[in-house]
Amino acid sequence: MPPEHQPDQQRQHYRERPSRLAGAVVWTLDVPSGPPGPARSVLPDGCMDLIWSAGRLVVAGPDTHAFRVDPRNRASCAAIRFPPGTAPALLRVPADELRDHRVELADLWPRAAVSGLVDRIDRAADPAAALEDYALGLAAGTGPPDPLMAAVADRLRRGGSVAATAAEVGLGARQLHRRSLAAFGYGPKTLARILRLQRALALVRAGAPYAEAAPAAGCVDQAHLAREMRALAGTTTLGAYFGRYDASAAANSDTPQPSGSRTTA
Repeated sequence: MPPEHQPDQQRQHYRERPSRLAGAVVWTLDVPSGPPGPARSVLPDGCMDLIWSAGRLVVAGPDTHAFRVDPRNRASCAAIRFPPGTAPALLRVPADELRDHRVELADLWPRAAVSGLVDRIDRAADPAAALEDYALGLAAGTGPPDPLMAAVADRLRRGGSVAATAAEVGLGARQLHRRSLAAFGYGPKTLARILRLQRALALVRAGAPYAEAAPAAGCVDQAHLAREMRALAGTTTLGAYFGRYDASAAANSDTPQPSGSRTTA
């Protein structure tokens, strides 16, 4: 979960790459020693992450609002970010049980098994690669994610309406909502809002004016986008968010185009 840009003296180095696990992203965060920087907030993106830091593994559940990270708890880490709907089958826990939570993997799985896994990753020369290898092994043992929920996520990511998506995949409204809770952590309307906000943020970062990015992403207008920013990101204005982004963009490139839980406020 990447930080917002840091001043040079407190810079946190965030890197990511596509995973060999389809649709996933492997990321690392190197936190320098010294006093903690300001608190950061991770924006919702529909994803779930499995995060390693020395001696522990934590599952980051799907967020419905910006998740505030206490800088005193920030440590160097490696993680794999699973695309919407894929982590529950691998972790053997419904996504809605982890909504808006960070949970120790040892609280979900047998502690002895988690302890052995943590020890293996702790001792690895490349913890990120070791974590990715483990995720690939999990995927090989559980098979692909629910193809119907993968189709739902894809259609909503591309801007499809919930009603049209339900019709395309052949599910009634109640069925779609129930299965979405287990796969994504919330109903399809919430997932659609989150993915729409991420589309808008990507367009603005690419240079589109707010008034053009809003309808292109699926918002009614710029005011609609501003309301979604307040509701989902906790940011009072679009300018407040992008002002911080623009002011620090030249100093570091820790925050790339959004497609996972990398955008922070």
